Amino acid sequence: MMNRLMKLFFVLLFSSALLSGCNTFRGFGEDVQHLGHSISHAASK
Repeated sequence: MMNRLMKLFFVLLFSSALLSGCNTFRGFGEDVQHLGHSISHAASK
C-alpha cells in the first residue's frame, strides 16, 4: 500500500512540475508540437 502511494506521489509531482513549466494546457500543446517538429527535423537530416 505504501509503495503504491509513493508511486502516485511521484507521478503527481512530475506531472505538476511538467505543467507548471508551460503555465497552460495550450502552452503544453505548443511545447509538445515544437518537440515533435524538432524530432522530425533532426530525423530528416
